[in-house]
Amino acid sequence: MRNLSRLFLVLSLLLLLSNGLSSQTPNVTIRGNVEDGAGKEVLLIGYTDQLTYHEYVIDRTVIDEDGNFSLQTYVNYPTLVVVQIEHYSQSFYVEAGRVYDAKIRDFDWNVNEWRNIYLDPVTLPLEFSNLPARELNVSVSTFDRVVDSFMYVNREYFDFRFHVNKQYFDTLVMEVNNRCPSIGNDYFDRYKQYHLAALKCQLRFESRNSLFKKYIDNQPILYYDDSYMKFFFTLFEKQLSRGNRYVRVDQMAQWVDKVQLDRMMDSLGVDPLLRNEQVRELAVLQFLKEAYHYEYYYHPSKVRLMVEQLAQRTKFPQHQEMAQHLLAHFDKVETTSKVSTFCLPDVDKHKVCLDSLKGRWIYLSFVRTADPASLSEIETMAHFHDSVCDSGSNVSFVTVCCDREFQKMYHFLRNGRHSNRYNWLWVHFDGQYQVLEDFKVVSYPTFLLINPEGRLHYSVTPSPASGIFLHGPWEKKKTEEERKFFLDRY
Repeated sequence: MRNLSRLFLVLSLLLLLSNGLSSQTPNVTIRGNVEDGAGKEVLLIGYTDQLTYHEYVIDRTVIDEDGNFSLQTYVNYPTLVVVQIEHYSQSFYVEAGRVYDAKIRDFDWNVNEWRNIYLDPVTLPLEFSNLPARELNVSVSTFDRVVDSFMYVNREYFDFRFHVNKQYFDTLVMEVNNRCPSIGNDYFDRYKQYHLAALKCQLRFESRNSLFKKYIDNQPILYYDDSYMKFFFTLFEKQLSRGNRYVRVDQMAQWVDKVQLDRMMDSLGVDPLLRNEQVRELAVLQFLKEAYHYEYYYHPSKVRLMVEQLAQRTKFPQHQEMAQHLLAHFDKVETTSKVSTFCLPDVDKHKVCLDSLKGRWIYLSFVRTADPASLSEIETMAHFHDSVCDSGSNVSFVTVCCDREFQKMYHFLRNGRHSNRYNWLWVHFDGQYQVLEDFKVVSYPTFLLINPEGRLHYSVTPSPASGIFLHGPWEKKKTEEERKFFLDRY
């Protein structure tokens, strides 16, 4: 009998395991064709949560010789994803059991040579075929257009500089109901409901207490629904980080400074909107994200400790995951975090890794050889390079050429009139757009100073024209030793 029980237990575990594996079998396929796109990498990107918007790569592939690609993912609820090629992207919703056929025609891949697509993005023109008239993306786009156009035409009635008029919001709701009827999709119904509720909150047409009772109180938290989560974070935006009628900002700052998470959680329960433990903890996560950027009241290192405590003590797995993503978000914005590395080809197409220079100061620059601003700074670097390097200051210059074609860098360094002056390490970004994203390159030229420990020395590194090479931070140690020498003598 005992053996039969054990056998039953083993079979049950195997069944659960097989169900878990099968449940992750891809149930969404995105098939596409890209003209002039052969050899380019395509990424399918998702978001971990609506608090941090932490991106992760779901799937990736390379476009074949015929311009075709295929991406897959698993979803159990309509989910927003992004298709990205180089630094051009397009977002849309995918639903379980669907196959999406897309095509990209006549797209100028060189537009980033004359336009800053990081500050002025260019949408990847995905054209979907065979979409039903009441498809989710079509309905969401229609809703967004109706709301945006109505608010633009009647903008003076929604502007706090004038006299806002709630009657126009009621007219907007009627317009939405007429032009965006239900399509039998729960997600779209919630999308309309929560977006209008968030808009009503922002325009102060209804109190927070009233909206809370309608949409959150005594209802489950819909972590999987991005429109619900956006509404939730809109409702509690700055309600704790700036203080409210139930808790002052100096009390919040004191709890953070002393890293008293438990006391904070207990005290916040006096707020009628935060009596539910799960709601309160999610609102505190939002508060900690905001507090990290309000250094006047809260010290970032103490905020980090609070998040770490919450991740360890929470009994809600969704909050633990959000806390981990929030810590990763802090790492991205901290100037003391270690920088990424790369291995890129030099002018002779030999791979050079940034790690090979560890232990030295690295003045890293991202330039384009045809960009006037880049050329001006390159000339300044050439003027100071020899004096900086010959002084025994332990500094290396590294320049990443971000021209699309390798030959531009080659001719600039080998056939240019002043090529012999640029006698430091040059590498080509080699189409690795992830490198530019890792180093947050959004314009040219961009400069980063990396210290011998492999960390960023400045949050914003001064350019060569600023005079950084006259007295750089690498001279501090030398100056202190000279000062100590003279003090000892006298």
